[in-house]
Amino acid sequence: MIVSAGEALIDLVPRRGDSAGLAALEPKLGGGPFNTAVALARLGGPAGFCSRVSRDHFGEALVGALEADGVDTRLVRRGPEPTTLAVAHIDAASGSASYSFYTEGTADRLFEVPERLPEMAGIWFGTCSLVLEPGASAYDELLRTTAARGVFTALDPNIRTGLIADPAAYRTRFLGRLPHVRLLKLSEEDAEWLADGTPVASALKAWLAAGPGAVVLTRGGDGLTVFTADGSEHSVPAVPVSVVDTIGAGDTVNAALLHRLRRLGALTRTPTPAEWHDVLAYAAEAAAVTCSRAGAQPPYAHELSATP
Repeated sequence: MIVSAGEALIDLVPRRGDSAGLAALEPKLGGGPFNTAVALARLGGPAGFCSRVSRDHFGEALVGALEADGVDTRLVRRGPEPTTLAVAHIDAASGSASYSFYTEGTADRLFEVPERLPEMAGIWFGTCSLVLEPGASAYDELLRTTAARGVFTALDPNIRTGLIADPAAYRTRFLGRLPHVRLLKLSEEDAEWLADGTPVASALKAWLAAGPGAVVLTRGGDGLTVFTADGSEHSVPAVPVSVVDTIGAGDTVNAALLHRLRRLGALTRTPTPAEWHDVLAYAAEAAAVTCSRAGAQPPYAHELSATP
């Protein structure tokens, strides 16, 4: 099983076709870790979700959706606190999304490490859960614990600058996580923000030296590139698609990378160049499907051309 660890929340997305100055907002199930768990399950492998989720009606919908797609929810704890809300702002030209968050006193930020952890092949961390205390410290503990047990660990910071009160402290904390991370995935924008004025190429080398065996960089319409600890670099182009919006595309990439590495038996060894090309191409196609429809709707295995 591959576990996705972090928040589940509600995206409030402007209604399509609404030309009003203040468009009506539609609630959509979301959160980077939630989307990643759903995408992993839809791609056909055993997937789990680890978080704290509200018992309110939003929380019920989130857990119900996980279970409907076959996600293992044994590591989900429930609480009376409300569900985090993220108001999405969609760029009319590119379809890219930015967010405003409402997180005070919400359930997901009160996450605690479960007393017992099941066997897992991999675990993924990312997004708001890496910022909001006290949960962020608990997720850091879970990262260290699983890495020490030999679990394949993956990290996508998925930077949300509106939640980061102290950028310098966040960057320092990010560096402290890298010795426990096997795969680091970043968007170009996140890499530039984390590099903080340092050339990204130089920053990538430093991050690889700190621990990860590989860094996957997503470049929007220019495709994906992986940089490996042995100094090699492999790229694939993006799959052309009519973009509705990009919500959940990065989360789909996370899931596709881990799913394909697992299918190739490469979570426990170094992938070959041919395998990296296969993994990146699979992720690019999966992300394109997500971009072709509204909201975070990752594809099922049968929607992709690759052999399962």
